[in-house]
Amino acid sequence: MEELFLTCEKNTKKTYKKLIKQTAAAIADAFVNESAYSGPTPDELKKIVAQDSILPEHGLGWDKVFALTKEKVLPNLLRTPSTEYMPHLHGPSLLETISSELIISTFNQSMDSWDQSPVATEIEVETIRHLCKLYGYDSAQADGVFTSGGSQSNQTAIILARDWFCNKHLNYDVKKFGLDEKCSKLRMYTSEISHFSMEKSAHILGLGYKSVVKVPVDERKKMDTTALRSLIDADLKAGNIPFLIVGTVGTTDFGSIDPLEELNSIAREHNMWLHADAAYGSGVIMSEKYRDRVSALKLCDSITVDFHKMFLMPISCSAVLLKDGSTFDALTIHADYLNREEDEEDGYTNLVDKSLQTTRRFDALKVWTSFQVRGRDGWSKLIETSMENAAYFYSQLKSDPAFKVVTEPEISSVVFRYCGSGNNGSPEELNKLDEINKKVRRTLIHQYGTIIGQTVSDGRVCLKFTLLNPRITHKKLDELRELIKKLASC
Repeated sequence: MEELFLTCEKNTKKTYKKLIKQTAAAIADAFVNESAYSGPTPDELKKIVAQDSILPEHGLGWDKVFALTKEKVLPNLLRTPSTEYMPHLHGPSLLETISSELIISTFNQSMDSWDQSPVATEIEVETIRHLCKLYGYDSAQADGVFTSGGSQSNQTAIILARDWFCNKHLNYDVKKFGLDEKCSKLRMYTSEISHFSMEKSAHILGLGYKSVVKVPVDERKKMDTTALRSLIDADLKAGNIPFLIVGTVGTTDFGSIDPLEELNSIAREHNMWLHADAAYGSGVIMSEKYRDRVSALKLCDSITVDFHKMFLMPISCSAVLLKDGSTFDALTIHADYLNREEDEEDGYTNLVDKSLQTTRRFDALKVWTSFQVRGRDGWSKLIETSMENAAYFYSQLKSDPAFKVVTEPEISSVVFRYCGSGNNGSPEELNKLDEINKKVRRTLIHQYGTIIGQTVSDGRVCLKFTLLNPRITHKKLDELRELIKKLASC
């Protein structure tokens, strides 16, 4: 293959168009039916992809390698747009955002400095401004940055919260001097079912797992604010230093929303930072009918927003938003070769100043494109369809004695357990039901091409439908419920 890149030369344009056309056709052909997966087990896949070498002495050329791709890869990829796919906060990609991905990959802008991404920088800045407004912030004061995902967005917020608190309330600059003895007493509070990125971030920041205080949840899987107050009081008496509360807006399994208004009151009372991990639930803001469920996000000092979850955009695409954008100063460090101060004084924005990443993709284009393509009405319909599917499925499970549902969904996740009929509740019977639920999920994957989730609630194995795909119908949900009963009784 002689051509290397797409350039202004005619032959490269011809090759580029040919490759894109062939690729698009092969991708479309891979969607052979509505199943989400073709079925191979891990051992079978290892055999399918095994090769003596992926670096031959002489290149095979595009045609041969693409034939291998069509044979080994495309048939065995998950088809996330399938209505049979609902295990995780991982959904299909809207068509216009796939087009955006092609632009992003072809032009390959790097979002660290303006001279590597001129218009891309300005589009991200403009998109962030509108996102801040969407979530109720004063866009003149607020700011944000795109990240690789919810974990990085949460980590960014925790770093900024720690540095803000240490500077303002401990009169100590962690950025300059590192962690001192007082920092070992810092404590952050988060739901016992919050995302593991809280502990991971505490580890990376040198605070350790001990700094993460897990707060019990109530029967709706929301943070118990009475317990939170007690834990903060106990830490204060022990000489520890509460600095951060993290409210989850859409827990990973249950989609539960912590009471942000109460958390805000507690945070202000103790001069703490309030962060909202809304990686999942941030999409609810697009619903005209249900947006009040997340309207308290505007009270938080920072918000994690994931666009590759409810917003149905290709991985990766996330952002962290700050009520006070000046807090990003904690991440700014100047390098003579990259983000020179004199350039910034002349209006050249270098986004590396507020990012943990240096090299970074132009993910903002996907948001900028899709928001305008769909509009408020289109987005509201997408989000509400998924949320109302979850409400419907919950109602059907509640009325079916073969199932037990953990909690009523607030967003679009339903966690439930096949329990059969007439079981006596003995440990042996409960253990047997655990194995039945596990077996049902595996059977669905490998025999039906249907992928659903599995988790644990109150020590017992449960199944999970994460209903992000608005193509899913009530009829499909009814069929899957009946299929699960059939497989469980075999």
